[in-house]
Amino acid sequence: MTLQLPHSMEPGEWLRFCSTLATPTIAMVAVLHLFLFLLLRTWRKRDLRQLTETLDEFTHGLSNRSQLPRGTALETQIDAFLQDVGDVLSDPQRQADRQLCLNRLDILDQRRNYLNSLRFESVFHSARTMIEAYPLAGVLGTVLAIGSALQSETSTGNTVGVNLVMERFGDSIWSTFAGLTAAVLLLFISSLQEVHVARLAECRSGIREMIGRAKRELRLVAEQGDKA
Repeated sequence: MTLQLPHSMEPGEWLRFCSTLATPTIAMVAVLHLFLFLLLRTWRKRDLRQLTETLDEFTHGLSNRSQLPRGTALETQIDAFLQDVGDVLSDPQRQADRQLCLNRLDILDQRRNYLNSLRFESVFHSARTMIEAYPLAGVLGTVLAIGSALQSETSTGNTVGVNLVMERFGDSIWSTFAGLTAAVLLLFISSLQEVHVARLAECRSGIREMIGRAKRELRLVAEQGDKA
């Protein structure tokens, strides 16, 4: 459909012009929304990879370290590394491993910026919430088309006015269809990512708890050793 700017400032023509823009606008915004979810997916994987590399460096050299097959999911690797550290903290007999973890606590402190999830979670939840606007935008396009027919000066009688309303309603129903289709598609994509986002949040929470526990227990043991 070729869009032409109205030549006058009549309300009916402006409403008609805005209603013709509804469907392509919804489609373009939905494509941008889709790219945003792809960006969030890449962002999430990057954060997981950074967390995994940090924990791998922190636990490198521990005895009885978990040996995971190549290609293991990053979330599973993080859980295994956290379990390895937990085993060290729970076993006072593993003095060498405990001292190794104590010496490497600065690794976790220097890279704690990877645990900051506020920006990522804010963008994801905003993208998730804005999906609800697509059906409303589609209905708005239909309402604008009906409004343009009611405001049009070309309708000279009731019969002509009803026919014009029905004609434009039939043309503009595509905006409602586009809004609903975009919402369903984006909701499906969002639901696929939501599980992984929740797992990333769990991994970050587990790492924070592990850092706190390691600092309390290892440094306490070190202080007691110095006093002895």
